[in-house]
Amino acid sequence: MISSKFPSTIFYGGDYNPEQWPESVWPEDVRLMKEAGVNLVSVGIFSWARIQPDEHTFDFGWLDRVFDLLWANGISVCLATCTASPPAWMWRKYPNILPEDASGIPYNQGARQHYSPSSSNYRRLAAVFVRKLAERYGKHPALVTWHINNEYACHMNECHNAESTLEFRAWLKRKYGTLEKLNEAWGAAFWSQLYHQWDEVLTPRRAPYHCNPTQQLDFKRFTSDEFLECYLIEHRILREISPAIPITTNFIGFFKPLDYHRWAQEMDYVSWDNYPDPLLGHGAEAYGAVGHDLKRSQKKTMPFVLMEQAPAAVNWRPLNPTKNPGVMRLQSLQAVARGADGVMFFQWRASKAGAEKYHSAMIPHAGVETRTFKEISQLGAELKKLGAVAGTLVKPTVAITFDWDAWWAVELESKVARIDYVAWTQEIHRWFYERNIAVDFVHPEEKLDGYSLVVAPALYLLTKKNADNVTAYVRGGGTLLATYCSAIVDENEHVVLGGYPAWLREALGLWIEEWAVMPETQKNVLKFAGGETCDAKHWCDVIHLEGAKALATFESDFFAGRAAVTENAFGKGAAFYLGTKPDAVGLTRVLEAAVARAKVSPVLKTPANVEVTVREGGGKRFLFVLNHGEAAVEIALGGIAGVELFSGIRATGTLKLAALGAAVVSVE
Repeated sequence: MISSKFPSTIFYGGDYNPEQWPESVWPEDVRLMKEAGVNLVSVGIFSWARIQPDEHTFDFGWLDRVFDLLWANGISVCLATCTASPPAWMWRKYPNILPEDASGIPYNQGARQHYSPSSSNYRRLAAVFVRKLAERYGKHPALVTWHINNEYACHMNECHNAESTLEFRAWLKRKYGTLEKLNEAWGAAFWSQLYHQWDEVLTPRRAPYHCNPTQQLDFKRFTSDEFLECYLIEHRILREISPAIPITTNFIGFFKPLDYHRWAQEMDYVSWDNYPDPLLGHGAEAYGAVGHDLKRSQKKTMPFVLMEQAPAAVNWRPLNPTKNPGVMRLQSLQAVARGADGVMFFQWRASKAGAEKYHSAMIPHAGVETRTFKEISQLGAELKKLGAVAGTLVKPTVAITFDWDAWWAVELESKVARIDYVAWTQEIHRWFYERNIAVDFVHPEEKLDGYSLVVAPALYLLTKKNADNVTAYVRGGGTLLATYCSAIVDENEHVVLGGYPAWLREALGLWIEEWAVMPETQKNVLKFAGGETCDAKHWCDVIHLEGAKALATFESDFFAGRAAVTENAFGKGAAFYLGTKPDAVGLTRVLEAAVARAKVSPVLKTPANVEVTVREGGGKRFLFVLNHGEAAVEIALGGIAGVELFSGIRATGTLKLAALGAAVVSVE
């Protein structure tokens, strides 16, 4: 469970912004929250200017009344620290808080997130504000969790101003110690980039051609760390004043600017914002599934919280269709099915002014006699029936590696071909998702021996230590599937010489001489050992076998007849290698071979678009079955039986679900 104040309960609610409305509306808000089953609201996310009109004045009176009103009606508070959008007086008095882009052009006040994460004035003033907030509300009985800032780096994700430049140099000094070591790490002998004074070092700004890749990589690491330090400044204050209250901040999905693997270590539980595009069709639930799995994996011992989603439409895409009836409910239940103990929305009441006034809300502009509010109320009633699920976990036996360093590095300029690291990762995840095989995401430094199968897509940057960890996993009995463009460079983005994939060469039983990349209009053909063929695109490795056996070979080009897919017995385990990007048929053959070797099986076999997961813990086990399809289905439960929690009826043998239907079985 996320908070001891919420035993056996699923959080339900959304962002509540009472400062946008007359105080006369607040009692009606609370009455409708109770009607809808809301038990938690996020308050104060963008309230800094309302609370602090100048540097020395604080007005908490209105927020006191909001807290007391919510608590009197049995609704708890997730209190945000308000620091995502500094008030206008701050930039006027301290203009150096404003960030600059890589061309030296400053951002201005007028939207949100208009601050440099390296700004000493921003950090100082945020710390003062958060301390005042914590001292006032840290012991209020309504408070059950803290929410620091909001969607860090969502809109302004790097800064190149003078203060950021000084902090970047200080960060580099801490990392390297001397300019000699920096020059070595950056390969600065190339293009006469050697540095002889620290004040010669800049952030990677607009330049005539490609900037130094290690400089760029270090700047991404630095920027993530700078935002993290902003978070930690607030975190330390909250922990000091209210040590028992859990702390989070809301992540975005596959969000490149911030290394969420590192961030999650500083959070009591992970929360995130899920906004799938309805135009994706059935891709929308796949988008949600991979996002939920990524966030759940970043804190594997705790349930996560879906902090934001849209009840209907958003307002920020070129085209913003609504969610059809039943879709919001099913997407919300999907979050719980994949490990969430909270289902929240942006926001409670649709704004009548401002940049997000056409973003849907739990109460639409048309009021409560609407489809949206009726669905919100239905979902609230259903989530109350899932209280016993709270605190249980999803426990996969398959893992996919995901590393921000590898992502940043593989997508820097000056590569032989563009690798879309996230798209390739998500394609592999979707294969498992469509077969009801649960998946965790892991960093290659993590303990891996709890997994039967680990898949490493395009793990381009891999340190020696992490390569040794992966190798030890295979030697100890694990099954690995690595793909092309893995283990090419070290942590400094230097190529590890002697044949790719460098430090994974022994485990994979092969080495790669070179690669051939292809335009979209070109393809190769793979021929499997049984004679089956499939298309291969984008990338082909020229592989030399050193103990591995070929499962498939290329049919054309100068490397025709050479291995394209391999398997190597290593220690007690096995390592597969995929040296190209096959079509769906070929990818299925490769993944089926790895799954068979690892003895992995689905929870249940179901028709297309039916999602099945299991949550378990404390002697309890819950089977979730979600029908994302447009037709009713009947699911064979095998030996599974128990009580279906929504209906209270015993489920055994088969389970019938209507289109967009859902069932949760408390397994006997």
